Amino acid sequence: MSGAVRNLILTGGIGHPFADAAPALEEILAGAGVVSTVTDDIEGGLAALDQGGFDLLTVYALRWRMLGSEKYAPHRERWAFSLSPDGRGRLWNFVTGGGGLLGLHTALICFDDWPDWKDLLGGAWVWGRSAHPPRGPVTLVPTDRPHPLTAGLPPFTVTDEAYGDFDLAGDVRPLALVAPDGGRAWPALWARDAGLGRVVADTLGHDRASLEHPVHRQILTRAALWACRRPL
Repeated sequence: MSGAVRNLILTGGIGHPFADAAPALEEILAGAGVVSTVTDDIEGGLAALDQGGFDLLTVYALRWRMLGSEKYAPHRERWAFSLSPDGRGRLWNFVTGGGGLLGLHTALICFDDWPDWKDLLGGAWVWGRSAHPPRGPVTLVPTDRPHPLTAGLPPFTVTDEAYGDFDLAGDVRPLALVAPDGGRAWPALWARDAGLGRVVADTLGHDRASLEHPVHRQILTRAALWACRRPL
């Protein structure tokens, strides 16, 4: 394959500066020849996949049903979300049919009433169990498993949210770990096949500063290219 990678970034949600961070992600990936379309219209964005032309789908959003706590009440009308059957089919078919998927940070929390999302992404937030400490310094440490995404990269520390106690698919082999509050280490980066497609999940990336850390930038650009089977 040759030419620019066409990427669709699905974004938007509460508690995160997506309006600033998603354009930063777009700029970072542009440096690797990835041309992105950014939207917070999840269903409309996925419908655009049917028109062809996209190589990569990036989920950098916080869109779920917002059940339970009333602290979400002011946000439900705008941001509460359940992915439609058509949307589920479009997303699943795009990736398993050969497209790339990059799930970043809050992607683990998205689409909470769609069990197949965990099977596709490789991990999913579990309400009532999964958690993260308050945002603060966290260190991502590559494992000793050889992979193009992490080859030659050192550990790095950023101010971020370190997710833990989430569900993982049985075939996930972590490429990097974080230890929330110095406790149990949890996978923070993995890469896997899904049908004919490739998937990368990166649980860091709360804001622009995290995305723009020099080592994190390398991971993100490598992830996009690897997911699309392009030279790194």
